[in-house]
Amino acid sequence: MTARAAETPARGTPVAKTAASTTGPGRGAEPESSPPNPERTGDGTATGPRALLARLNTPAVRTRLGTLAGVVILAVLLWRLGTGVFVDGLRRIDGPSLLAALGIGLVTTVFSAWRWALVARGLRIRLPLAPAVADYYRALFLNAALPGGVLGDVHRAVRHGQSTGDLGRGVRSVVLERMAGQLALFVAGAVMLLTLPSPVRDDLRQTAAPAGLAVLGACAVVLALRMNRPRPSRRGRALRSALAEAREGLLSRRNGPGVLVSSAVVLAGYLAMFVLAARVAGVGATVTELLPLAVLALLAMSLPLNVGGWGPREGVAAWAFGAAGLGAGRGLTVAVVYGVLSLAASLPGVLVLVARWYAGLRAGRRTGAATTAPPAPVPASPAQDAPGRAPLAPDYASPPLEVSIEKYAPKESTRLARSSLPFSAEPSEGRPMTPESV
Repeated sequence: MTARAAETPARGTPVAKTAASTTGPGRGAEPESSPPNPERTGDGTATGPRALLARLNTPAVRTRLGTLAGVVILAVLLWRLGTGVFVDGLRRIDGPSLLAALGIGLVTTVFSAWRWALVARGLRIRLPLAPAVADYYRALFLNAALPGGVLGDVHRAVRHGQSTGDLGRGVRSVVLERMAGQLALFVAGAVMLLTLPSPVRDDLRQTAAPAGLAVLGACAVVLALRMNRPRPSRRGRALRSALAEAREGLLSRRNGPGVLVSSAVVLAGYLAMFVLAARVAGVGATVTELLPLAVLALLAMSLPLNVGGWGPREGVAAWAFGAAGLGAGRGLTVAVVYGVLSLAASLPGVLVLVARWYAGLRAGRRTGAATTAPPAPVPASPAQDAPGRAPLAPDYASPPLEVSIEKYAPKESTRLARSSLPFSAEPSEGRPMTPESV
């Protein structure tokens, strides 16, 4: 076989185009180059509107934007109404009002923790009531002390998921528990805003029927699309699983009545706290006039545009009180008093944080002491020592070792000297003792 035949590829085998076969002048084609991507930089970093939206859609950026929005709202209120409103609200708070806030906070926290335990049981997660109350107090304090207003709930969800060994179910239990509270607020708030006199009652009555029909139409379209789909997609299966968990945790016969009662008691406690703040601020309106305003303020608190709950609540309260003829400044004072009383009601969470921190510190010290303790010495016989190395010191806590006769027997020189003494009684080896040997 010649060299040219050896270089010829077999028939049917694809031939790869190399760079050497296309480098000659006028031969082959130029290597294909990928089209330039305007959304990619030289180092591969994505640019453009999509990259900007992806960066803005991170949780950290959303939290910072929400905090900035809350600061802007408070700055506008201070600019329009002055700082005297805040000072007046803080000056009116006294000891009995703080004790009443602590009592209301205890009731709402216990029933909220009970609702959380019910939802967790529906998801087959064991959650005793006492630890649930402690964790809920800690979450309330973190919500009131940290920006965003939801970091305490996030911490509660993650810690609960890690303690149970199932992070997904732990997070979903907290999400469903908060969803139950928001649904109770929306339903009860809609009824109050439609029936009781409020600044938005006429507008809501005009838009309630079209909004209800639009929601029913959207639900019908979604149901028709899902019925015509041959096989459920991955998102459809995930949505179906989430709906099944929500139905089992919130609407089952075992959990439904407890979730309903606890949500009603918690919402009543929030409304009672707002009425207490209005009385402390000196507002003489009736309870039926204050309830719609309280619902509007609570709905504004659910917006993630606040600094520890401050921001939209004060803005909506000032607008609602001004529209109701009670004065925008008075509404801002009520919102400030409500925020301070809510913070006071969550102060037991500080005790929970300190107790958990101290318990973790003690556990860390015990673990560190256990890991740094030296191991007990193991006794070793002289026969086990390496040759040419000094024997290990004996362990005096262990039973004494047998003494070797050969090691501690008298030497031959000592034996001979001792036998040369007069009247020596040392017998000779292999010979009986005779008068001649004495």
